[in-house]
Amino acid sequence: MSYIGNAPISAAFLTDTFSGTGSQTAFTMTVAPANTSSIIVAVTGVLQDPSTYSVSGTTLTFSAAPPSGTSNISVRYLGIPASGVTTTAYRTVTEFTATSGQTSFSVPSYTVGYIDVYRNGVMLGTADFTATTGTTVVLASGATTGDLIRTESFYVSSVLNAIPATAGSVSSTYLVDASVTQAKLSTNVAGNGPAFSACASGSQALTQSTWNKVNFGTEIFDTNNNFASSRFTPTVAGYYQISSNINFGSGASVTDSRVSLYKNGSVYVSGTAIGATNSNGTPFTGLAYANGSTDYFEIYAYTGTASTTLYGDAGGPYTTFQGVLVRSA
Repeated sequence: MSYIGNAPISAAFLTDTFSGTGSQTAFTMTVAPANTSSIIVAVTGVLQDPSTYSVSGTTLTFSAAPPSGTSNISVRYLGIPASGVTTTAYRTVTEFTATSGQTSFSVPSYTVGYIDVYRNGVMLGTADFTATTGTTVVLASGATTGDLIRTESFYVSSVLNAIPATAGSVSSTYLVDASVTQAKLSTNVAGNGPAFSACASGSQALTQSTWNKVNFGTEIFDTNNNFASSRFTPTVAGYYQISSNINFGSGASVTDSRVSLYKNGSVYVSGTAIGATNSNGTPFTGLAYANGSTDYFEIYAYTGTASTTLYGDAGGPYTTFQGVLVRSA
């Protein structure tokens, strides 16, 4: 057959068919409808009122057993809800059998302007009824005894406060927490982990041929409050780059000067021994792991010369102790 324009498109609703036995009331459907209003049930060709049956999952239960017959029960699905998704009925049908002169009918909640009313199968015009309360329909003229009054209301949905698909539409104002903390970063990202820098604030006499803990009395910066009393105790587990420089005094004649990183009170990494005189700067750098709770680091100095005085000056780059997280655990 030829058509002007596009050919008509048709689609069939999913339908189940059952055979009544005269005693069976429960039947297993192919899918689970949202509610009784999501299916149309007919027995021997007669449309059934939703009040005569119920649905629970995929089970259809009649209040009275349908008569015996081959494929005399049909169930047509008006919509199939997605599995695991809470559904909402978009069409609610209610039927009433009127009494003589009845005009008012209580119906399920509806949105004003989105309800149709039928009387004995004929759709009424807007002048034939009033539906302004959201729960009641009032006919303009009284019904006759036995009139079938049918209402169909429709669910109205909308999208509010949608975010436009343009750059910069989402700002920190709409985020629950816009801050980036170490805990929110993935494994092995240093991010905003601890970092500090300190220096000696004055001279310190060293005992010859022994390891002396170096005092760093001036804190230059400490991003995570992990440095105190010349000790660095990082509170983020990971790998830290630790560096230090010990100045034994301008023009001092020092032999066998060394610097070591101590972890938890014991030597962890030792620097190179410098045996030359006038050892004004003895550097150290190393990589160390900290568990983020109990591990701590200190700097110790060693000299083979008697009466050696460590040289320091507040804020000056002479005797220093620094550390930074380079990779989280």
